Amino acid sequence: MSTYNILASGNECTVVTEYISESRRSDSYQSEAELESEFIQMLTEQGYEFVTIHSEPELIANLRIKLEQLNDYTFSDSEWNRFFQEHIANANDRIVEKTRTIQEDTVKNLVKDNGSTKNITLLDRKNIHNNRLQVLNQYKVSKKEGAKYNNRYDVTILVNGLPLIHVE
Repeated sequence: MSTYNILASGNECTVVTEYISESRRSDSYQSEAELESEFIQMLTEQGYEFVTIHSEPELIANLRIKLEQLNDYTFSDSEWNRFFQEHIANANDRIVEKTRTIQEDTVKNLVKDNGSTKNITLLDRKNIHNNRLQVLNQYKVSKKEGAKYNNRYDVTILVNGLPLIHVE
């Protein structure tokens, strides 16, 4: 069966597109693992980097690397620890403050070891193609590791190392 959709119309012309549906019925079951694998494959074909990360220290190390790449700056260990504790994992920040950081306040001040400051961009909103996209699967975090609940995320999408999207 053929369907026509109007893309644009004016006094002198009309632009349409034709969609021909494939009438096929699935006769097999796609497991959750197969669905995840296919989704990850689609994302990697679109330029996402597949990474294998299964612990919080690995996630934090990846975040540091991606922020260093984005900002063309190498943190010293003390600078990174200070920046991470003050701006990314601040114990005083709740969900509202963390959301504001991602949506509105994506540039933070790093106090360098010599006392000067440097702007560190978490997300490049002016040139989105500078951001680095990654995908991972089966990330687990447990109460034993300090989480409020035991969680397992099927697919996680990272932007500059920040885990912004969890897909179940």
